[in-house]
Amino acid sequence: MRDFEYEAPVSLADAVGLLAKSNGNARPLAGGTDLIDHVRTGRLTTDLIVDLKKIPELMALELNDDGLRLGAAVPCYQIYGHQGIVDNYSAITDSSHIIGGMQIQNRASVGGNLANAGAAADSTPALIALEATVVIAGPDGTREVAVEDFCTGPGQNVLEPGEIIVELRFPARPAHSGSHYRRFIPRNEMDIAVVGVGASVVLDASGENFVSARIGLGAVAAKPFLCQEACDALAGQPVNDETIKKAADAAKSVVHPITDMRGTEEFRIHVTGVLTERVIKQAVERARG
Repeated sequence: MRDFEYEAPVSLADAVGLLAKSNGNARPLAGGTDLIDHVRTGRLTTDLIVDLKKIPELMALELNDDGLRLGAAVPCYQIYGHQGIVDNYSAITDSSHIIGGMQIQNRASVGGNLANAGAAADSTPALIALEATVVIAGPDGTREVAVEDFCTGPGQNVLEPGEIIVELRFPARPAHSGSHYRRFIPRNEMDIAVVGVGASVVLDASGENFVSARIGLGAVAAKPFLCQEACDALAGQPVNDETIKKAADAAKSVVHPITDMRGTEEFRIHVTGVLTERVIKQAVERARG
């Protein structure tokens, strides 16, 4: 590990100031499970790490009738330990359970996982499915970005020098809605997704028809993305195997995966269809209560 300076500001303004004056050389630390490893291995270099865990805005966790506010540095264990989030935003609790292992989840954060902009990040497809908005603060003030527009490529995102993610905001969940996230990995745990799928569905009062849906896909393109084709295949259609199969086929038709040591392109396309079907069905079960 190379030497670097460490700061732990207690205000958002101080954190932004430290990052802004570094000309892009400082690195914000939310969870640190990726950052510390990247610095240790030389994948990233930095002269300053700015720890964000002491900033109140980044540790906010608030659920009310208007929706959910999730601070960027809130650790994963607090997310899946919150019964209101488990009940209403279950896709993000699904992904929080499998980011690293139990020890890592005491430090790792969804905000950090998103900021890392990994194509196979577990939280991002779930965030896309749940229609999250990313709140960003920087030298020029605060701005908001839809989560599906946040990642721009492998390891790349829309953050400008001096900017950090403050929180994620989720709209209130409608009646008769449910969500789920699932991934395929070669090992039982502590691995990177070969394919990851997040789904959120809204059913009508009978529970027999889809009103709307959002499907987020990960590890099958240069960045996680909203699969609008699969969403359109479900909206307004009856809840049955045929409809769900059409959505899965739509998802398979738009992915562009790579071949690597974890799986071939053909395998990833196949798994995309299988997981999409399974995740939608689980989301429907949750929507029906």
